[in-house]
Amino acid sequence: MPSDARPAGQLDPASTVLLTVECQRGVVGPDSALPELAEEARGSGALANVARLVAAAHHAGVQVLHAVAERRPDGRGASRNARLFRAAGRLPVRQTTGSPAVRIADPIPVSADDLVVRRLHGLSPIAGTEVDALLRNFGCRTLVVTGVSANVAIPNAVFDAVNLGYTAVVPADAIAGVPADYTPALVRHTLALVATVTRTDDVLACWRRPPGTR
Repeated sequence: MPSDARPAGQLDPASTVLLTVECQRGVVGPDSALPELAEEARGSGALANVARLVAAAHHAGVQVLHAVAERRPDGRGASRNARLFRAAGRLPVRQTTGSPAVRIADPIPVSADDLVVRRLHGLSPIAGTEVDALLRNFGCRTLVVTGVSANVAIPNAVFDAVNLGYTAVVPADAIAGVPADYTPALVRHTLALVATVTRTDDVLACWRRPPGTR
């Protein structure tokens, strides 16, 4: 798996935002609507690494955004123009607004300073949401992308971030998809072309360093 050995210059806490993507109970929790994905996220250590990154971001003063996908109980506003959306509407666990399924999953810590951005439509946690405006208001230059799934939402987030002018950083051990061997292939052949690919420990090491050091 490719890795950028020197991500430190891109990870200044003052201009970095950490984004968690669909790390919600109904997706990666024990009662997930997508048990295969939840098992991979937990079994691979990706979810635990997201939790480590969020805790470190809180300590280092890095802003955290949690992107959540949900549906109104009546389905209004939900996308229906792809097979994925239609299948989601038939799942036994619904990501319904206000339900436990759309709460951030354990063991990810959530602080009062975190922002949760909820979307009712589409595939991307950035396009069509308020994320871009929030990132600009925070003075963000680098977006660290974590979570699920490597199949759809993660590449959407990375591409959107790059198209909007942000530097995308992907800790490859803090994302997950199915099947298990798809994620490293996506990272190697796609994400590495447009993002800085690194690992959780490398990001944590950067955020532990005194300001101004590399």
